[in-house]
Amino acid sequence: MSYLSAGDAAREIHKLSQLCSENNFISPELYDYYHVKRGLREANGKGVLTGLTEISTVNGTKEVDGNIVPIEGELLYRGISVNDLVNGFISEDRFGYEETVYLLLFGKLPGTDELEQFTRLISYNRKLPEDFVEDVILKSPNKDIMNATARSILALNSYDKNADDLSITNVLRQSISLISSVPLIAAYSYLSYRHYMLNRGLYIHNPKPELSTAENILRILRQDKSFTPLEARILDIALVLHAEHGGGNNSTFTTHVVTSSGTDTYSSVAASLCSLKGPKHGGANIKVKKMFDEIKRNVKDWNDDDEISAYLLKILRKEAYDKSGLIYGIGHAIYTLSDPRAKILETYTMQLAEEKGKMDEAHLYQAVARLAPDLMKTERKMYKPVCPNIDFYSGFAYSMLGIPDEFFTPLFAIARIAGWSAHRIEELVCTNKIIRPAYMSVASPITYVPLEDR
Repeated sequence: MSYLSAGDAAREIHKLSQLCSENNFISPELYDYYHVKRGLREANGKGVLTGLTEISTVNGTKEVDGNIVPIEGELLYRGISVNDLVNGFISEDRFGYEETVYLLLFGKLPGTDELEQFTRLISYNRKLPEDFVEDVILKSPNKDIMNATARSILALNSYDKNADDLSITNVLRQSISLISSVPLIAAYSYLSYRHYMLNRGLYIHNPKPELSTAENILRILRQDKSFTPLEARILDIALVLHAEHGGGNNSTFTTHVVTSSGTDTYSSVAASLCSLKGPKHGGANIKVKKMFDEIKRNVKDWNDDDEISAYLLKILRKEAYDKSGLIYGIGHAIYTLSDPRAKILETYTMQLAEEKGKMDEAHLYQAVARLAPDLMKTERKMYKPVCPNIDFYSGFAYSMLGIPDEFFTPLFAIARIAGWSAHRIEELVCTNKIIRPAYMSVASPITYVPLEDR
């Protein structure tokens, strides 16, 4: 048997892919016939109940006299409104992400001494094993920062003598270590890519123990290590708003599924991170930013609602941008009238836009947020209201912070490790049963035919 050439191998794969598609098609009617909830969602869009949690509450509707009625979006961390949480630490002129991590993990707000001690614990764990940056991160640069980060998280398993210990004490230790160190892993992975694949200068800054998570991220990413107080505040708020969002979102459900198998913490977090990177989940913020790049190139007057609406209709009709028919950042699986995270982030993003002299672009974002829902409702004949979600504003905020496009989704992952960790611990404490839903085979029996008779 001789080896195939590269061209022959590519042609063979193409031919086999057609066979693969043909023999993996299941008629959509069968899903309805067997009452399969595709995407684990009911026909009305409501998620199929698969678990219970006390970590966060997400509401976009309520039931009134047997009818589902849209409401202003609600997000509560451990029963506390995220609006109250943000307003609380902002009014006291301090950072909130570390307090939010404590709340999610332990189910209560920390006192002054508890918060100080926990912040010191985060700072202590904001480190990587000796030579890890050189041996693991710098030697394998990757343009996909999420994949590079996942690989490094898995590599940490080999540095942990108790990697497979599922006691809550050990899992908590591992979780706090990852919450603290993944910002470094992601940032250094980007800097490695920037140097080795974009031929830019290489600089590796160490974190400073007295700085918050948000401040250290900006310090490490920037060559001059400098940032303004408002920049650090905006990033801190973004981390808080991305830290958790219920047990049913794709990556957190992955946490529950993978944790239920009894696997280690590093594998669990890496699996959830790989789920998050998809453009239908955490990768949506970069799609919004690129969509707006197209809008800015094609709409001459950013103050003309008619011109903006005309281009949005082209997007909806698959005539513009990526021709998917989607206005990215508008709409959410749960929120209807509003996404509370988007409303909070919009407020502070506008402040940052004013500081950066970007108000023209900010007004364009606000115009699209105002016009798109009605256009979508009319064009798509949608049965429920839609609103801007947090991805709509986060990319704009990150751009003004000078954060590169490749780092948008890693920032989401950095924040969400807090929620994943809380859900992993909840799964270990409460369930102890592997998650294994049913799949029905609809294949017909086929008789085996000897090779010479086929």
